[in-house]
Amino acid sequence: MTIHTPNRTQAERADLTRARILDAAVRQFSANGLAGARTEQIAEEACVNKALLYYYFSSKQAIYDAALEAMANGVLASSLAAMDAGLTAGERLLQFVLNHFDRIHSQQAFQSLMHQEMIRLHRGEDNALAPLVNKVFRPMMVRVRSAIAEGRNSGELIQVDELQIMYAALGANAFYYLSAPIMGLTMGTDPLERNALEHRRKVAIEYLGQTIFTNRAHGALVAARVLASSPMPPTTKSEPRAYQANMTRIGDSATAVPNTEQVRHK
Repeated sequence: MTIHTPNRTQAERADLTRARILDAAVRQFSANGLAGARTEQIAEEACVNKALLYYYFSSKQAIYDAALEAMANGVLASSLAAMDAGLTAGERLLQFVLNHFDRIHSQQAFQSLMHQEMIRLHRGEDNALAPLVNKVFRPMMVRVRSAIAEGRNSGELIQVDELQIMYAALGANAFYYLSAPIMGLTMGTDPLERNALEHRRKVAIEYLGQTIFTNRAHGALVAARVLASSPMPPTTKSEPRAYQANMTRIGDSATAVPNTEQVRHK
């Protein structure tokens, strides 16, 4: 018996082509920045000709905006899904923190694009942060603040400033990755090696279970449940290195004098 696979419709083929272009664009923009990326490279990596590229997008800026939005939508969906409504407030908060840690090492392209946008904001250049804040980060912030407020009101979480909890939890994640080169030299170990990452995410959640919960025994159980339900996502050997390289490059560019030719859109 022969099974015939129905041909894709024109709309389905168009969606696949558009998605392939955006995937290539994310890689090119995260590696080279908006100014450094070339539409020829995006088209070649997406296996389309340049004319087709401009059939779907009016300009390089339009490709960049669409690629950033697609990445941001994925990050938002993943972050909100981590905060399952069926969990206690404290458990939802720890799930969000763990998702944030995993996102940094598994979504380096998004991290790179966000740092580039922050540099543009710092320099007073046009940037995409305002719409991203409204669409992605404000909804996440609302959900996190709601969980903290609920946890404090129920007595599950300690009565401390909500922003301090967020700075302590999320800031520790960011600092771990940003300080990896120095800590590696200081401690003589590799903070970005897979086993080191697995250990750090584990002890970070266990630490929060002992510090922000009013009942430490309950906090320890919550931390254990969160870790058991959310194993570390797969990663390639190059991903943490790519993140470190991006942060070093972006950090250097933040202190450099901008070149007029470099910031001009191609």
